[in-house]
Amino acid sequence: MGLWSFVKDSGKSLFGGDDAPDAEVLKNEVTDLGLDTSGLDISVEGDAVKVVGEGVDQETREKIVLAVGNVSGVASVQDDGDGSDTVFHTVERGDTLSAIAKKTLGSANRYTEIFEANKPMLSHPDKIYPGQVLRIPQDASA
Repeated sequence: MGLWSFVKDSGKSLFGGDDAPDAEVLKNEVTDLGLDTSGLDISVEGDAVKVVGEGVDQETREKIVLAVGNVSGVASVQDDGDGSDTVFHTVERGDTLSAIAKKTLGSANRYTEIFEANKPMLSHPDKIYPGQVLRIPQDASA
């Protein structure tokens, strides 16, 4: 189980306004990204999102947490899955995937592993923004 914080006023805007989107809008976003939510329920209370249930692998679950968390208006995502090995990184001003890879994986050349771990939310390695939360793969080779 994990509780992940996100930058509420950063992220993809799915609608007008500063409020968190409703659960149906978030489910549509996840589906549009091609992520399988079979066996999961996504709900929203204020600016907090809850992901509960089983049925998807840990990698897909982490991507779903990121997909809903990196939406404007969402401040946190509570996930009832086993997030014990999950490592997320919040992009800071001036960050690049290479710099993040050097800091988190020990080598700037491993930026492609971070890019691949965040598909389909990332479409290009240079298209990251401050406040965005990225998944850092822990099963990647050294």
